[in-house]
Amino acid sequence: MPTITLPDGSQKQFESPVTVHQVAESIGPGLAKAALAGRIGDRLVDTSYSIEEDSELSIVTAKDEDGLEVLRHSCAHLMAHAVQQLFPSAQVTIGPVIEDGFFYDFAYERPFTPEDLEKIEKKMEALAKQDIKVKRSVMSRADAVALFSKMGETYKVQILENIPADEDLSFYQQGDFIDLCRGPHVPSTGKIKAFKLTKVAGAYWRGDSKNEMLQRIYGTAWADKKSLKQYLHRIEEAEKRDHRKLGKKHDLFHTQEEAPGMVFWHPKGWQIWQVIERYIRDVQNANGYQEISTPLLVDMSLWEKSGHADKFGDDMFSVNTDNRLYAIKPMNCPCHVQVYNQGLKSYRDLPLRLAEFGSCHRDEPSGTLLGLMRVRAFVQDDAHIFCTEEQIQGEVIDFIDVLTDVYRDFGFDEIIFKLSTRPEEGKRVGLDADWDRSEKTLADALDAKGISYEVMPGEGAFYGPKIEFSLKDCLGRVWQCGTMQVDFSTAGRLDAQYVAEDGSRQAPVMLHRAMLGSFERFIGILIENYAGEMPPWLAAVQAVVLNITDNQSSYCQEVCNALKNKGFRVEADLRNEKIGFKIREHTIQKVPYLLVVGDRERESGQVAVRARDGADLGVMSVDDFSSLLAIEVEKKGRRA
Repeated sequence: MPTITLPDGSQKQFESPVTVHQVAESIGPGLAKAALAGRIGDRLVDTSYSIEEDSELSIVTAKDEDGLEVLRHSCAHLMAHAVQQLFPSAQVTIGPVIEDGFFYDFAYERPFTPEDLEKIEKKMEALAKQDIKVKRSVMSRADAVALFSKMGETYKVQILENIPADEDLSFYQQGDFIDLCRGPHVPSTGKIKAFKLTKVAGAYWRGDSKNEMLQRIYGTAWADKKSLKQYLHRIEEAEKRDHRKLGKKHDLFHTQEEAPGMVFWHPKGWQIWQVIERYIRDVQNANGYQEISTPLLVDMSLWEKSGHADKFGDDMFSVNTDNRLYAIKPMNCPCHVQVYNQGLKSYRDLPLRLAEFGSCHRDEPSGTLLGLMRVRAFVQDDAHIFCTEEQIQGEVIDFIDVLTDVYRDFGFDEIIFKLSTRPEEGKRVGLDADWDRSEKTLADALDAKGISYEVMPGEGAFYGPKIEFSLKDCLGRVWQCGTMQVDFSTAGRLDAQYVAEDGSRQAPVMLHRAMLGSFERFIGILIENYAGEMPPWLAAVQAVVLNITDNQSSYCQEVCNALKNKGFRVEADLRNEKIGFKIREHTIQKVPYLLVVGDRERESGQVAVRARDGADLGVMSVDDFSSLLAIEVEKKGRRA
């Protein structure tokens, strides 16, 4: 007689083993109809799963995050089912859930076309309407190999042959389609109501470029048509905001094959970079950081000693010269320890905060490179705080306060906090006692600030746990940017010491922290968040002075120079073009303010001010406009 405890604490008793569906049915027909799966403890199971002993059970529906994952996994199978019905010779490989959707890799003799995707989607709709029951079964590896060999599914056979021979395997079948899968899945195809196939791309079998090229079909699935429509709108908006397109449109930067994964910054893009760099430098100076610069090439022995060569060796560029092997630095940490080590430090010198706009290089796979978002050459707003163990929590709390203000200045009010804890044994360094203390210190700092956070088991760096700070942009997309990491190991491995109050020599704790992450990626995020329409404090050009005829040219130049002398980024457009043409051009370029000058403005010593959204702000003196712009710059990206 299993007793089922529900999330609200209520209990239900049954006289014999009971399925998840039957429990849902006992609660109400609406819940039974909506049920997609069940969660028993930490385990997600099918609605057909039989519960034989006392259990805590949550009924999973499409409103739950778990329910969306089940829907998307099941939709991947629905797509594979449709592909095999339409293209019988296509072989099915793997089809996992990904963020906001799913994909499946297929081996087929020709590339799938957009027209094929339309056919597949229509077939999926037909299969969903048939409300085909989804059945789970278990078989031995030998039986599974025999089954898929008979079906001609050679890729599936390869997957099966890599599984231990004595392991029983679960399979899910709907109609004439069957696939190896852990599950769970929806009870029937009719539960899948809102989906869309989005694109097709190439993908190597098992991710290895030495293997055959397969075809990967991507799709998305949601609880209902409304949610799907909202998602597709977000995707459409994201495409409009693609930083690569806007970078070209606004003449900010470009990339090219001769330097893959590296950025050529144009004057306007570099101007934005410099504004951000000056801002971060001012913030760091105001908070006790000392700026340094360290070499790009460092002997490989240092990276071996720090542990980075063992952990990141495949991602490091190296150079052989003078019979020595050098690494182009992939991060700045070991170099900052070398600066710390110059001269004996006392506990009175701590905390010591060293910051660098450090240029780093990593050999990212060519297939992962993406504009500013994934590069091989990047600059970090990197800093390391050398401190005592007692100082950690205070430094972390102070950093959270500073970081919150920085993100607000850039226009991001919503921050997501995650605490990443120790990796598994063999993938981390240091003593467990040190990990215990450092994880607790980070958690205590977050708790002291009253911050809600998610714990990410095993996601910490190899040398210590970390807090990850993620931003949510105007489209609801989440970008992980800042980080605060506690490291009890690296400083000691590289012989860093300080004289403690009792006269003993101790290794300092090293806090690794960054606010933006990499400049390249952060600027890419800003471009997409603002759709290229940077707030005035960040805009490469804050205002353009436009003459109507040549009669106002000299006055326009005077206005431009006066505003430049006040520290604003202003240009004069004195071209012999119609004023309407010039206004349209600079509006498209998202210049915050357009100052139009005709004979009347010249004679009165004023300017007619237009905002980039087309608003007419009226005629005002240059000093009044200067005050208006100064207020906007001071406000930065903060919302009124």
